[in-house]
Order: sequence, then structure tokens, then C-alpha cells
Amino acid sequence: MNSKRFFLVVLVCLCCVANAAAQTPAPTPPATPPPTNGNSLGFDISGHIDGYYSLNFNHPASRNNNLRNFDVKANQFSLNMAEIVLERAAEPVGFRIDFGFGKAYDIVHGTEPSADAFRYIQQAYVTFKPAGAKGLQVDFGKFVTSAGAEVIETHSNWNYSRSLLFAWAIPYYHFGARVSHPIHKNFTAGVQLVNGWNSVEDTNTGKTVGLTGTFTTSKFSWTHNYYVGPEKLDTNQGVRHLYDTTLLLTPSDKANLYINFDYGVDRNIGGGSNHWVGIASALRMAPTSWFALIPRIEWFNDADGFATGTAQKLKEFTLTGEFRMKEGLIMRTEYRRDWSDQPFFDRGNSAGSHKNQDTVLVGFVAFFGPKR
Repeated sequence: MNSKRFFLVVLVCLCCVANAAAQTPAPTPPATPPPTNGNSLGFDISGHIDGYYSLNFNHPASRNNNLRNFDVKANQFSLNMAEIVLERAAEPVGFRIDFGFGKAYDIVHGTEPSADAFRYIQQAYVTFKPAGAKGLQVDFGKFVTSAGAEVIETHSNWNYSRSLLFAWAIPYYHFGARVSHPIHKNFTAGVQLVNGWNSVEDTNTGKTVGLTGTFTTSKFSWTHNYYVGPEKLDTNQGVRHLYDTTLLLTPSDKANLYINFDYGVDRNIGGGSNHWVGIASALRMAPTSWFALIPRIEWFNDADGFATGTAQKLKEFTLTGEFRMKEGLIMRTEYRRDWSDQPFFDRGNSAGSHKNQDTVLVGFVAFFGPKR
């Protein structure tokens, strides 16, 4: 039995177990009920299925949308991701496992040396939150990066497509340890020691250090992330630096805004360095409980071609309409235009011949459990 067929069998079994648990009448609780995680299984189950149709007006022969992540397929129906999440809150020990399949999982693990072993596991870590430690939390395992204004799961973002910064400026995940602790009621600090960018098995003997900090109030949050460490194969020379910050303004339920900034440097072994810098902003306007309109605009300078393979300055504009059709079902329609100051986008049979790309997309996400 191949790995995809095996995963499908596991997915069906888990859904049957969750359905049976939901339909079983709950027993009368004792006078002092023990701690639970939301169901009789002792852990929470959530998941989603995400698919889309994308129309690229360049009609590329490759049937690919250049620069995109994860809406990469053009002029066809595509499955982005199907995912199941198992999680137990730390009391004081917990865990989280995210596993699934789809094009997004292939892209996330595209540079992983151990891709075959971990291709279907997005996160897998244990959590320790000791009682009396005033919010101290320790995680060990594979976890998604703290950098960026967006995440891998579509329905936890505002737009359907991911920004250029998410696709090209930051890592997806790390393997190692992270510690976070509330320093003040409005500020939480963290430290991470990990193998590097997008690698469960390290490519060298050095380690990457991450420093995180988030200041939160009722009307805004401001997050800072800094990663530094060697990321080259079989050498600890040529250190990579990334600074990422996101300001999220939440003045009301009907209007939210974020601004995301990234600056990265990758040092060359023989001298010199590669630089990339970008800024993105999105506004979410929700006049009703079932509809939202989200414009996003950004600029990204891949000055040395380190991220995209071409030294270029990029811009993109996206306009997304979100329709919450029912509880657990979201439809998003999206228009997006990407520009470059260099010929980069495919057009017809001519690869890398055009300076812009226009797409229209319709996507559906069905999910259950809390949004992740």
C-alpha cells in the first residue's frame, strides 16, 4: 500500500472515530469532572479540505501561476490541501500533530532533505506548561515558523492567495525547541533553537536562533521575529539573518488592518551577501457576518535574485471577496495582478517573457473544529 493510500485510510478512520464520538450520548458527569480537551477522546480534532479553480489570463503552456504559493496551478481545478489536526492542551503536558496531503504539502517540504519521511506531517511537537510557572511554555519538535503575517492554512488567512512575503521572504517551519513566557500582561517573549529553515534533519552542524516578541492590547498587536544562523549545506559559514515584523490593527469587528515588513540577508562564504526586502498590507472590511472584502498590496525587492531566481522588483495587488456560506464552509473569489520590472512570467508558449500576470480564482474551504 503506497503512502497516499495509507493516509487516506487513516483519514477516513479518524473521521469515523470523531463522528462516533460526537453521536455517543455523554454520561452524567461526576461531582468534580476531570480536565478534558473538548471531547471524550481526550484531545481535540479539527481539519479542513481546500480546493480552487484559477484562471490565468496569460494562458501559460506550463499551466502554472508564476510566483504563487499555494495557488500554483493555472486554468484547472486543484486540491490545495486536506488536513487533520490532533491536539491536546498542556495540562501540564500536551501535544499537536498536523498531517495531510496536497500540493501545499509538496511545496512546503520541497527543500526538505527528509521530504519522504515528513512530507505528510506539517507539525508534530510536544508541549510542557508547568503549573505555577506563570504561563511559561516549552515546545519540542516540528512547528511552523513564527515569522510572517499569514499561515499555511487558507481559512486562517484573509486572502486566498499568499503574499509575496509569505512565499519568498520567510521560512515555513523549523525543528527544535522553543520557549515563550509572558513578561507583562501585554508582552510575551520567546526564544527558539532550531536546525534551520525548512529542515527536520540539519544540513550543517550549526543552529539557528530565533527571538520573538509580541505586544498586545485590545486594539492592536505588534509582533517581532528575528532569526539568525547558518543555512548552507555542510558548512557553518555564510550566516543568514531575517527580521520580520507585523502590526495588526483591530479597531472593530468590521475593519482590521495589518502591515508586514521583512528584511533578509544571506552572507556568501567568499564575501558579499544577498539581500531581500518587502512590505505588505491588507485591509479586511466585514460589513456583515457573512461577507468580507479584503484588498492587499505589496512590494518585494529580490535585489540579488536569491529568493525568486531573478534579480527583480515585484509588486502585487489582490482583491478578495469572502462569503461565509454556512458554518464551516467558506467561498473566496479573488482577482490578483503581479508585476515585475523584468520579464519573468510565462505567456503562452513563451516562458519568462512577460512582465505581468493577471489571475481570477474561486476557492472553497470546508473545515470543522477551531480555526488554526
